[in-house]
Amino acid sequence: MQRALAFALALAAGVPVAFPAAAQQEPFRVLNRTGQPATELNAVRSPRGTGDDWGRNLLARPLGPEGTFSLRPSENAGCRFDIRLRLADGREAKLEDQDVCALRVLAVGQQSVAPLPGAMGRPEAVPPGPAPGAATGDAGRTVATGRPVAAVPPPRPNPHARASSGTGFVVGPDRVLTNHHVINGCNRVLVRTVDGRTLSATPPARVDVQRDLALLAVPGNPGPALPFRGDPAVRRGEAVVTYGFPLAGLLSSGPTLTTGEVSALSGFADHQGRFQVSAPVQPGNSGGPLLDRQGNVVGVIVAKLNAAHVAARIGDIPQNVNFAVKGSEALEFLRRAGMNPTVAESRGAERSAAEIGETAHRSTVLIRCEM
Repeated sequence: MQRALAFALALAAGVPVAFPAAAQQEPFRVLNRTGQPATELNAVRSPRGTGDDWGRNLLARPLGPEGTFSLRPSENAGCRFDIRLRLADGREAKLEDQDVCALRVLAVGQQSVAPLPGAMGRPEAVPPGPAPGAATGDAGRTVATGRPVAAVPPPRPNPHARASSGTGFVVGPDRVLTNHHVINGCNRVLVRTVDGRTLSATPPARVDVQRDLALLAVPGNPGPALPFRGDPAVRRGEAVVTYGFPLAGLLSSGPTLTTGEVSALSGFADHQGRFQVSAPVQPGNSGGPLLDRQGNVVGVIVAKLNAAHVAARIGDIPQNVNFAVKGSEALEFLRRAGMNPTVAESRGAERSAAEIGETAHRSTVLIRCEM
């Protein structure tokens, strides 16, 4: 909610980020998320030209699912690269015109897999030597020049970028859920985990603009997944807990916990996909989990009522009128994105807010949007 304090969410346009020349020679990684072993990896400067030359195969042995391969661009190769994986079943997966100065991890996923005409599942012979502008790399060994490849450094915030912040939480292996408006217009999205690590979200994000939800791929194990509530249905008056990073840099740099109740089973203007809650939220809480007293997610914090705007219209100041996307809406979004989130029943004795906070703490992350 860093950009939203009114009935609607304000959107910011992205601006380009300049990278120093040294960044062009830093190593980057290709992550195989196709679900298939890759028998061939090519990485060449964009654009490839009319010859569609992919250069030589950089793999000495197959790259398994979830495997990574480190590459270092040649001198003066620039930041824009095309990446291709040829899979063991004969198909190929491509990422084109990728900015490797901004994205240090390029995840080649199922969405980039296409049939390979005439392929029979066997890698073709490749000519010796790299194509002009090609990258050299290894999978834990050395590059062709014999120089060791340095470990890929963790991403660092760009102090010169315009930035905003929000909250997200882990919903599956290397997957973080947040609001669409938290990451909309970002040139780069960074995630800070509970143990202080900084990870890069790998584009593209899966988004649902109407629900205001976004699913980020965040390689590097950002934390354990939080379970969603299945049964029973949420009732008015139920106690809830929020956890997130409001006003990061102004208030505590760490997470903040607040408590309240589900005030209404619909949101602003009778929005049936949202709850109204009394738990206090501030800018930066957007995208954070709303949890019941069993520790299950019942919603995703999305907005607060603009008290000043309402006071100007009706002459009274509303108190603690805030909104969350319903957990059922989030579950449907995640399932359509191909995920199988954990769902649990919320029955039995309630836990204290402090205990709920300890559960949420391991799985809630600070999101930095650089524009």
